[in-house]
Amino acid sequence: MAWLVLPGALFCMLRFGLGTPDSEGFPPPALHHCPYKCVCAADLLSCAGLGLQDVPTTLPSAAEDLDLSHNALRRLRPGWLAPLSRLRALHLSHNELDALGRGIFSNASRLRLLDLSANALRALGRHDLDGLEALEMLLLFNNHLARLDEHAFHGLRTLGRLYLGYNELASFSFNHLHGLGTTHLRTLDLSSNQLGLISIPELAALPAFLKNGLYLHNNPLPCDCRLYHLLQRWHQRGLRAVRDFAREYTCLAFKVPTSGVRFFEHSRIFENCSATPAVGLERPEEQLHAQVGGSLRLYCNTSAPALSIAWVSPQQELLLAPGSRDGSIRVLADGSLAISTVQQQHAGIFVCLATGPHLHHNQTFEYNVSVHFPHPEPEAFNTGFTTLLGCAVGLVLVLLYLFVPPCHGCCHCCCCCCCRHQLCRSHRWPGAPSPLQELSAQSSVLSTPPDAPSRKASVHKHVVFLEPSRRGLNGRVQLAVAEDFDLCNLSGLPLKAGSESASSTGSEGLMMT
Repeated sequence: MAWLVLPGALFCMLRFGLGTPDSEGFPPPALHHCPYKCVCAADLLSCAGLGLQDVPTTLPSAAEDLDLSHNALRRLRPGWLAPLSRLRALHLSHNELDALGRGIFSNASRLRLLDLSANALRALGRHDLDGLEALEMLLLFNNHLARLDEHAFHGLRTLGRLYLGYNELASFSFNHLHGLGTTHLRTLDLSSNQLGLISIPELAALPAFLKNGLYLHNNPLPCDCRLYHLLQRWHQRGLRAVRDFAREYTCLAFKVPTSGVRFFEHSRIFENCSATPAVGLERPEEQLHAQVGGSLRLYCNTSAPALSIAWVSPQQELLLAPGSRDGSIRVLADGSLAISTVQQQHAGIFVCLATGPHLHHNQTFEYNVSVHFPHPEPEAFNTGFTTLLGCAVGLVLVLLYLFVPPCHGCCHCCCCCCCRHQLCRSHRWPGAPSPLQELSAQSSVLSTPPDAPSRKASVHKHVVFLEPSRRGLNGRVQLAVAEDFDLCNLSGLPLKAGSESASSTGSEGLMMT
């Protein structure tokens, strides 16, 4: 028996010491519960493109992302997602699903993404999407949807993006969005449908952040003046959905499919609309201006006390107490919004969402905040200093006028004036009288009143005689002095009296200068 023990020991050494055939050069065995031909990698499960007509019966519970796209699935049985309690994303696009039904997603409470695009769905019932309380994105484009239940989306409280493009929808309720709430909804794609009946007041009442993501292009919209003005205003405001697809917004000029014209390129159709603008359709947002580094406070002024108030930032972030993720925006206890240090990122439209039992309907308020850099201010003009300087200069001029004596002697004054014109060399008038010299003035009569004897004129005063001109002065009087006299020596001024001069012989009541 010893010869049998030795080969057995060698075999054990080869098996456990050198490894098993499966450890090198051979593929690993299939993971437990991974469906046949599917790929299981960590928390991903992909069964795409396998031509499956039914969902595999065994699914790994660890899967968080399940891809069943590009198959031939026609029905989904209720409760089929029960083993996948961690599922967050479900891809069912490019199948042949024509209906859903109650309980299909009853065990998908953690699902965030549901892709049902490119199927054959024709309608959505009231309970088809029950159980998707945490859903954030729903893709239903490229189906045959022609009818939506009034409350088809009522349980999707956290839905942010809904894609319904490339369907056959002829109407859509913008009043309540078929049960959707506007608190989280940011994108609503209704492009490439058959929408011809749209309530324009309901469109205008939507909050600004939802208008920014509301896609209505490639629909047979009516060429209505109010709709034209509404879309024009959205385009001017730069709303993304209208700005990016401006060429694809069309309307029917007549009730014929071939009469479609582009809203923003064929303005001749709307020439008569200028007389009937869409006044009052939209409540204009309040314009606010703030400087970088300053503070800002926004209030949600509702018509009645609100039960809950939420805000939406320009970056489409839902703002609840205590505030934004980066801490730059705070939501206070009274529902108002406070920004202690304004930055460029705070520019844009802030929307307040107010709900409550005393409000007739949910109310929204919009604030368009413009942020500017502070302009460098020029140096402040010191008015006090300039006023004091002006007063000082004025005082000096007044003092000079009052106390500085004039130039001594007539000679100095005359010389100062004449030298400026180089005429003061001889200090005498030129021989020929100028026109100014020919003019004479009536001398003042200084008479002493009878009741003031103390103010009698002195007998030593010089008397100046006036005589009429003999050379055609027409009665004007002329100072009877010599024409060639020295202005600098008035003491020797010769006086001449004409024959027609009047004389004065008294010491009182004399004509004197």
